[in-house]
Amino acid sequence: MGARLRKVGLPYLLLLPGLGWLAIFFAIPLGYMAFESLKEGTLETGYIFDWNFSNYTNAISDFSEQLVRSFEYAGLATLFGLLIGYPLAYVIAFRGGRWRNALLLAVIVPFFITYLIRTLSWETILSDSGLVVDTLRTLGLVSEGGRVLDTTASVVAGLTYNFLPFMILPLYASLERIDHRLLEAAYDLYGRRRDVFLRVTLPLSMPGVVAGTLLMFIPAAGDFINAELLGTPNQFMIGNVIQSRYLELNDYPTAAALSFILMAIMLIIVLVWARIAGTEALLGTEGEAR
Repeated sequence: MGARLRKVGLPYLLLLPGLGWLAIFFAIPLGYMAFESLKEGTLETGYIFDWNFSNYTNAISDFSEQLVRSFEYAGLATLFGLLIGYPLAYVIAFRGGRWRNALLLAVIVPFFITYLIRTLSWETILSDSGLVVDTLRTLGLVSEGGRVLDTTASVVAGLTYNFLPFMILPLYASLERIDHRLLEAAYDLYGRRRDVFLRVTLPLSMPGVVAGTLLMFIPAAGDFINAELLGTPNQFMIGNVIQSRYLELNDYPTAAALSFILMAIMLIIVLVWARIAGTEALLGTEGEAR
């Protein structure tokens, strides 16, 4: 009996370190933030907990513009990331050959550089006197006095660049797992390249599309560095509001309420996306099931 109890209890015992880590660094801070979001008062008079749910309604009404803008920018960045990342992942998976590892390393190398420095580099690249803007002016895509920096385009470009590896790597992993014999069979049945891609390759790579979309969209929606450095207050996202309320205005209840609102919206998006794409695609098991 004792040996049986030890055998049954061992898995739960092995879970304790992970559960302890989640409790200390996730559950407790989350509970404290929920506690803060229901307070009222000011830094001078002090904050009092009184179940002030109006912090949530006021936060939505006061900062709805930044909330909507955050999801617009994140959606655009994710779309561009998919349009750029899918062909690149496809080439690495099916045409990379002996250069496959080198190409993957080129995708990962930007992570070796601090996120802040990478964003500051875009500030230099898109500067008014930079080569990019001069080229765009020569091509007539930007007016003589026009700018690229401090615009919506620069913020979306920064988000796309900084989070692009989160799209490419899941796509590559999904494409690389596809059995090449299925593609050969499709071609042997006189399938055209476009039809083989649409009916075989794309459906089998959907787990990577779903995972990459979520991995890129979620951090992009909560980002504030790109809007801070590459935009103006007119491009500020909800992350900028939260950062300002926490560190500059010391309005902790509003900042905490906005954080929970952002998390709730993210959770709803994940659930809806899982319902549309299917749980198999979300978990990356769709290809295996087939």
